[in-house]
Amino acid sequence: MLDSLKSLLDEQIKDLYNAENQLLKALPKMAKKASNEKLRVAFEGHLEETREHVERLASVATMLESKPGGKVCKAMQGLIEEGKEVLEQDGEDAVVDAALIAAAQRVEHYEIAAYTSACSMAQQLGATKIVKVLLETLNEERAADEKLGDISSGEVLPATDFAADDGAEAPAKEQRTPRREAPAPKRRS
Repeated sequence: MLDSLKSLLDEQIKDLYNAENQLLKALPKMAKKASNEKLRVAFEGHLEETREHVERLASVATMLESKPGGKVCKAMQGLIEEGKEVLEQDGEDAVVDAALIAAAQRVEHYEIAAYTSACSMAQQLGATKIVKVLLETLNEERAADEKLGDISSGEVLPATDFAADDGAEAPAKEQRTPRREAPAPKRRS
């Protein structure tokens, strides 16, 4: 029952806990499928971070006097199902790696949105310890997304043969602006 902001935050934590646990099963498969060494290492590194994310969410649930399990994250199920389609396909290594990155970035964007919302809720509740824990993970998710983007634009996409034979020019490389860490939470008066 969503009868308070605290109960909503608790539901969000359960959802994230399940999402991160689903990722624990998917990331090793993605790492195995990746042909680019930096991409494989990035997936393996994020797997280790994801294990920490699960532990942090369990600690947040404890702070909320709750248990972390009991909810299925249907959004993550869908994202992982899309990712499975990539895992089942064969093709040029760089193209498959580009597809893996696209699937992984969809996951990261979902997680960034979910952690941002959970942080906002915890901030409104004045739960500064929870905010601190969630912000740590949020910043790691943002860094993972940025790393995937860098691998994509720096190594994987240049190695593909996407150029059309119709004389069209390849799009100019997008310039990335550095991301800043999420700001410290403001205290409510």
